[in-house]
Amino acid sequence: MRAVFVTGFGGTEVLRVQETEAPRPGPGQVLIQVAATGVNFADILARQGRYHGGAQPPFIPGLDVAGTITAVGEGVTGLRVGQRVAAFPEGGSYAEQVVADPVLVYPLPDGVDWDTAAAFPTVGVTAYNVLALAGRLTPGEAVVVHAAAGGVGTTAVQVARLLGAGRVVGTVGDDAKAGVVRELGADAVINYRREPVADRVLELTDGKGADVILDSVAGELFQQSLRCLAPFGRLVVFGQASGQPGTASSGDFYPRNQALVGYSTGSYRRLRPTALRPAAEKVLNWLAEGRLRLVVSRRYPLVEAAAAQRWIEQRHSTGKVLLVP
Repeated sequence: MRAVFVTGFGGTEVLRVQETEAPRPGPGQVLIQVAATGVNFADILARQGRYHGGAQPPFIPGLDVAGTITAVGEGVTGLRVGQRVAAFPEGGSYAEQVVADPVLVYPLPDGVDWDTAAAFPTVGVTAYNVLALAGRLTPGEAVVVHAAAGGVGTTAVQVARLLGAGRVVGTVGDDAKAGVVRELGADAVINYRREPVADRVLELTDGKGADVILDSVAGELFQQSLRCLAPFGRLVVFGQASGQPGTASSGDFYPRNQALVGYSTGSYRRLRPTALRPAAEKVLNWLAEGRLRLVVSRRYPLVEAAAAQRWIEQRHSTGKVLLVP
């Protein structure tokens, strides 16, 4: 089969399409013929050697897939050959075939197409969990979603609405992306490159601040978030796409009963995989009912994985980018 390998840490030139032996499902595994796979910012960090818990070259990158089960290993129950699924596979997803542990395989409801299914695992599960699990969002609360035009961001804006948020504010780095975020349900959109984010959030919330802030950017946006976090608010950090960490002291939080919460779907996959299923099933139900729409902006052939990663790295993408074998 063909697969894309990271042959060394570096730029997109280290991504090479190679012929490799097709995987075989061992006991407790299923084999999936890939229909499409998502391209995530974490894949870029892994290629650069900056992803937490990342593999050493050579390795196949990628976190999530959608496809059809073609073989079932010994001891697997509840899944069958021919079943359409989405999954977090073992050993990377930029390939024509992958194996996965059933605990991280999710049967697809009727009506969920391949593009939606491939976009769903990372962005859908993450968007739900940063709001409901880590952020403990309750109806009526105000939410800020940083990087709201990205894969997780476009999903989180909608999930916040589905969970009953009273006000949803998105931040973007490009005015051209603001319209998409508003269309998905944001009450307001702030360009963090030219507007004072904290001041605008305080203005939009009548001085109270946001109850839940989702930060996958960190750096200066993290500092702005601290300034506009409401009393009893939760600041959820799940990445630092800017390359810069946010900094805080304990004194920033306890006087106003605020919380700083970290979240990583990758760590849940490794350490508590069963805990991801409630989010996966909830999001798949919303997708099947047409209440949630995943934004897919581009599809590339698997052999053009380098071009797909460059598109994301250069901040051109809105929503999700997919690879199709």
